[in-house]
Amino acid sequence: MNSNIVSFSATGDSLITRRLPGKDEDYIEIQSIINKSDVKFTNLETTLYNPESFPSAVSGGSWCSSSPKALVDLLSYGFNMISWANNHTLDFSYGGLIATANFLDQQGIVHAGAGNNLASASEPKYLETLSGRVALIAATANFDRTWIAGDQRRDMVGRPGINPLRLNTVYTLEYKYMEILKEIADSCKINSAYKILTEKKYMNKHPEIYFPFGENLFKVGDKGAVNTQVDPRDEKRIISSINEAKRQSDYIIVSIHSHQPNEDNFEEPPDFIIDFSKRCIDAGAHAIICHGPHILRGIEIYKDVPIFYSLGNFIFQHESTTIQPSDFYNKFGLGNENNVADAFDKENDMEINGLSTDPQVWKSVIPCWRMKKGKLIELYLYPIELGFSKERYSRGWPRIAINSNIIENLSILSEKFGTKIEIIDGIGKVTL
Repeated sequence: MNSNIVSFSATGDSLITRRLPGKDEDYIEIQSIINKSDVKFTNLETTLYNPESFPSAVSGGSWCSSSPKALVDLLSYGFNMISWANNHTLDFSYGGLIATANFLDQQGIVHAGAGNNLASASEPKYLETLSGRVALIAATANFDRTWIAGDQRRDMVGRPGINPLRLNTVYTLEYKYMEILKEIADSCKINSAYKILTEKKYMNKHPEIYFPFGENLFKVGDKGAVNTQVDPRDEKRIISSINEAKRQSDYIIVSIHSHQPNEDNFEEPPDFIIDFSKRCIDAGAHAIICHGPHILRGIEIYKDVPIFYSLGNFIFQHESTTIQPSDFYNKFGLGNENNVADAFDKENDMEINGLSTDPQVWKSVIPCWRMKKGKLIELYLYPIELGFSKERYSRGWPRIAINSNIIENLSILSEKFGTKIEIIDGIGKVTL
C-alpha cells in the first residue's frame, strides 16, 4: 500500500426519477462537498429505462425506472463509483439490467454488484485516482430469488443478475412453545407437502434438530430468539473478492444493500450485518457502506475502518415515477383507466405510505473521510435534508440541513458502537 492520503465521500440511496431542474446554490454546495474527495460513491436504486425492457413479475416495492439523462444529472454531483446491487436492479427484468449496465458504461462510471453472470456481478471493479487504486465490491440482501446471478460453466452460460447476500434464519423456541407450534402445524397441515415430498425422496429432510413450519425453521432452546446468518456460499465468494482486491488495489470499499432491521429496533442494524461487516474488514476491506432501509443508522469504527450501517437517502423520488406496470395498479385495486397519481393517492388513503410520512426518511448525512496506510485519520459528517414538507412531486433533492438535529440523532445511534461525534459549526466530526 502506498503512503498517499486517499479521501472518500459517500451517500446512501440515489433513487432519482426526475431531471435536475437547475444548478442552484443547494446543488453547488452539495457538489463542492462531494468533489473534495478522490473517491465519490453512491448507490443507484433505479433502472435506467429502455422502452424495450418489459417489467418483471416482481419488483422492489414499486417498479423504479429513470431516464438515462437523469443518470447524467446524478453524476454531475461528482460521483465516480456506483453500486447497483439492490432490490430494484431487475425491476425491468434482464433487459432493464442490461440497458442499465450499458448506460453506466457509456458514462465511463465504475460500477459493481450486477452483471452477465455471478462472476461479473461479484468481481471487484477498480477506480484509478492520483492518490491510489480503489476497488468496489457490491452485494444485496434484498432481492427476488430469480434475480440471483448464475455461475457460468464450461458447458452452460451464466445468468444475468445481482451479487446476492442470501440469509439463513433459524427461530428458537422454548420446549413448551415448540409443542404448541407442532400442534398448530398438524392442525393447519402447513407441512403436508414437506412430509409427502421427503417421504418420496423428492427432497431432503432438514436435520433432526430443526422443525419446519412452512418455509421457516425452528429449534428448541432455553429462550425464544432469532438467528440470521449470511449464507456460507455468499460469504466465501465475497471474501474471495476482497482477497483478490487487496492484492490489486490500495483500498477496498464493500457496499451492502439491506432493508433488514434489528429484531427490536428499525434504527439499529441486524446482527448479521454487524458480524459480516467486521469479517469483511478482517479480510482486508477499508470501508463498509450500507444502505437500503432509507433511514440513518449508526457508525462504527472497527480496526480503524469505518462502518456506515445505513446512509439513508441522497436523492429520493419514488413518488415521481411516470410509468408503472399493471401489477402496481393491481395492488391498489385500480385498473387500466387509472394513472400514477391515482395510485399514489390510493397508497395514501390506505395508509401504507410510510416512506412518505416518516420525517427520518428525508434526513441523512454525507460522510467525508481520509485514510492513510489503510487507517482512518479523519471523518466529517455533513447533514442533508430532502424536503419532507414539499409536495410529493417536488421533494427528493438534497440540500445542506441548517439548524437540524440530524447529527445529534446520529450521535445517539452511534453511541452503542463506541463512536463519539462532536458538532462543529453544524458539521459532525467523529472523534478518533
